[in-house]
Amino acid sequence: MQKIIVAVTGASGSIYAKVLLDKLVQMKDQWSALGVVMTENAKQVWETEMGDDSYRSYSLPFYTQTDFLAPFASGSGQYQTMIVVPCSMGTLGRIASGTSNDLITRAADVVLKERRRLICVIRETPYNLIHIRNMETVTLAGGIICPATPSFYSRPTTLAEAAGTVVDRVLDLAGLRVDTFRWGGA
Repeated sequence: MQKIIVAVTGASGSIYAKVLLDKLVQMKDQWSALGVVMTENAKQVWETEMGDDSYRSYSLPFYTQTDFLAPFASGSGQYQTMIVVPCSMGTLGRIASGTSNDLITRAADVVLKERRRLICVIRETPYNLIHIRNMETVTLAGGIICPATPSFYSRPTTLAEAAGTVVDRVLDLAGLRVDTFRWGGA
């Protein structure tokens, strides 16, 4: 049973966060704690892209960016996995530089220093050299960079299904059991 942190930043791609939260709620037998941090920009982007404020309807603990008393602000909280989805390039840059100026970057710093799993679902295109170097730095520190790039092997027919191909990959990376399309039918 894992303890998981989901951080939602203001990058475009709220559908990835929504599909991830929906799937995690359905998989609650695989985690013992799930904490969510959303930036104010993330809320605004969600409302713009999703056309609603449905992030408010999740029966999960939500923490503010300034809540350094959150259980995952310390390694002693023993959260094993952090997923930043979508991960803005600004957030990635602050993680790469070790700038722990809010709960998201502090939690990422804790996950990396404890040698636990950090998955950054970046949602930007194209990349500039600073983005690429920040991705390299986070990777060298033990993080996983997972671009929000859908696959089409399973022939998704809706935006949610396409986003689900990325989310299922993230769930695999997090070490959770997920029923998803497997290449070769395995």
